[in-house]
Amino acid sequence: MFSIIAVGKMRHKAELELVDRYAKRIRPRLSIIEVNEAKGSPEEAKLKETQALLNALPDRSVVISLDEGGKNYSSLVFANKMQTWIEESRPISFLIGGAEGLHHAAIERSDLVLSLGSLTWPHMLVRILLAEQIYRVQTILQGHPYHRQGRP
Repeated sequence: MFSIIAVGKMRHKAELELVDRYAKRIRPRLSIIEVNEAKGSPEEAKLKETQALLNALPDRSVVISLDEGGKNYSSLVFANKMQTWIEESRPISFLIGGAEGLHHAAIERSDLVLSLGSLTWPHMLVRILLAEQIYRVQTILQGHPYHRQGRP
C-alpha cells in the first residue's frame, strides 16, 4: 500500500538497516523502489529521473512528492490527511528526486507536495525520515501510544 520511489541506490548498511527497521513495522510492508541516477545536464538528468519515478508508480497511486517548496505538516495533521487515501485503498507512493530535485512533471502529477522542513537533508536520510513518518501515521490512526502529543 505504501511505497517510496527514489532516485539512487542505498548502499550503506547503517542506512539500509534504519529504513528496514520501519519498513518491517508498516503493514502491509513498505516497498522501496529505486531508480537509477541519470546522466546529462542538470535539467536533462532531472527530467530523465522524474520520468523513471513516474513510470515506477503503481496503478491508481496517490502521489506525494517530496520538495522543499511543499507543505509542512505536523505528524498528527499529516496522519489525518493520509487517512482518506488509506480508506480509499489506493496505493500511496512517495517520490524522492535526485540531487537536482524533481521535474515539474512530478509536481503536477502529485496529489500532495510535502516538505520535511526548510533544512536540507541528504536524499538517503530522507528515506529513513519518511519511513518513520509513515509508521507514525499508522500508529496515530490506530491510537497506538507510539506518538505522544503535547509537551511534557
